[in-house]
Amino acid sequence: MLASEFMEPLGLRSIDLAAAIDVSQLRIEALINGDAPVDGELDLRLTRYFRMSEGFFLRLQNQYDLLEAKRALNGALDRIVPRAA
Repeated sequence: MLASEFMEPLGLRSIDLAAAIDVSQLRIEALINGDAPVDGELDLRLTRYFRMSEGFFLRLQNQYDLLEAKRALNGALDRIVPRAA
């Protein structure tokens, strides 16, 4: 999402974004390629740069992580019976 929704429309290269938020280009590329997750520090840097609310990219990361966990569980959640109140 970072690349397609933010960088590409602005014509922003990974090296330029990395320099603007003071991280390595490798870190940005790892994030774009799905090889590294967003952490709190990177979220703060990205949200400041793109004028977004703090936590925006962390929430996206959390949603992605949950979706991937559900896929990995492959129906195991359906076998868990919720405890009665």
